[in-house]
Order: sequence, then C-alpha cells, then structure tokens
Amino acid sequence: MLELQNLSRNFRGIPAIQNVSFNLVPGEIVGFLGPNGAGKSTTVKIITGMLRPNDGRVLFEGQDIRKDMVAFRSVLGYVPEEAHLYTYLSGLEYLQLVGRLRGLGEDLIEAKATRLLKLLHLDSWQFTPMSSYSKGMRQRVLIAAALLHDPRLLIFDEPLSGLDVVSARLFKDLLELLAAEGKSILYISHVMEIVEQVCNRVVVIARGRIVADARPDDLASLMKLPNLEKVFAQLVKQQDTRSAAQQIVDVMRTDHA
Repeated sequence: MLELQNLSRNFRGIPAIQNVSFNLVPGEIVGFLGPNGAGKSTTVKIITGMLRPNDGRVLFEGQDIRKDMVAFRSVLGYVPEEAHLYTYLSGLEYLQLVGRLRGLGEDLIEAKATRLLKLLHLDSWQFTPMSSYSKGMRQRVLIAAALLHDPRLLIFDEPLSGLDVVSARLFKDLLELLAAEGKSILYISHVMEIVEQVCNRVVVIARGRIVADARPDDLASLMKLPNLEKVFAQLVKQQDTRSAAQQIVDVMRTDHA
C-alpha cells in the first residue's frame, strides 16, 4: 500500500502543498484531480522521489521510501505528463535502455520490448528514431517503458495525451486489467469523464490542500450534483467559465480603447 502522511512542501517560503494525506491500496485506481497550480505535480514529484518534502513522509508497504529509493523505484512505473525521451534512440533502443536500468536480462528485455511495441502498434517503427514519432507514438513508448518491469505501483500523469481513439480505448481496458492484477494505480487527469469511468476513488486537491477523498458517485450524491465535473468545479471554486468566455468575446468585439 502507498500512504502519504501529512506532506508539506514550500518553495521560497510559499507553500505548494500542505498536510497532504491519502492512501492507495492494491487493486485500486485512484484519480488525483486539481486545477493547474493546485499541487498535483509537487505531490507526484515527492511520491516518485524527485522532491523531498519539508514535512511528512511517503510509505510503501509500511516503509519510508527514502530509506531505500532504489528498491522503491524498482516497483514503480511512471508515465510523466511531459515526455522527456532520448529522441535519437529508436523505440526499441529506448525500451532496451530502460530494461537494462531496471536490471532485466537481455533476452527478457528483447522479448518483452518487441512484444509490447507490437501490441501498441509500434512494431513497424521500432527501429526508427523517436524524433520521427508523433506525440501519441511517444506516449505509447512511455507507457510500454512504465510497464516493462511489471511494477506494483503505477503513476499515470495525463496518460491519454496525444493518443488516438483506439489507443485510448486500449489504455482504459488495460487500466482495468492492471487493477484486477492487484496493481496500485494513481491516475492524474483533467478529463473528468474518463476519471469517472475508470477510477474507484477520487482525491481532489485545491490550493495545496486535499478537499475531497471519496468515490465519484458518493461525491456527486453528497453534493447533489449530476456528475464529477460539476463536483470538481464546486470543490475548487472554479470560475464561471461561461461568463468568462462571454467576457473574452466582448473584449474581442471591442473596437476602441
């Protein structure tokens, strides 16, 4: 189980997150939602070990991840929001590199990498430098890299970015099967409809603090709202977007100062 205990982090004295706590159990898909600047990225960077919290800690199976980051990262699969790839490598070469860093044997790397690339419809591109890949193709390579070593904990940050309809459907089916295999999955997205479809639970962060932690249906019922999108807007006190859109149009129409 992954457990976040009272995480806080400041940047130049300004709090990015404060007392962030939630957990994630095997077989569960938890949606982690929040507006831009709410603290999602800071929280994820702390979970993955890229940042140290000022206060609080992250536990995995009861152990502080900071005690052995190498061991923790060996059970972690991560698809970041921004794809930072060595684009001079081919898709196959990149997966071979990731497999070696994960300590897998050469024969196993070759077998798993080529099979994953084929299943993700990248086999005809496997020897081509990733500089020639589309955004969606690079995203599929990142997904393959995250799954290559059969991790127990998976973090997907906007994983559908750039994916076509077929690939997005495949990914949603994959999520369900990974959860059924007992994987713990943290799913970060701004697409409320997808979160509502795939997540067992939703954690909402706003202004650096957790403001909700419940099943999507329970949140909607509790707040007497029809769907998660309206619940989210209410929780984070989102602006009246229709009114803002109208004001933008009004500014466009202005023909004098």
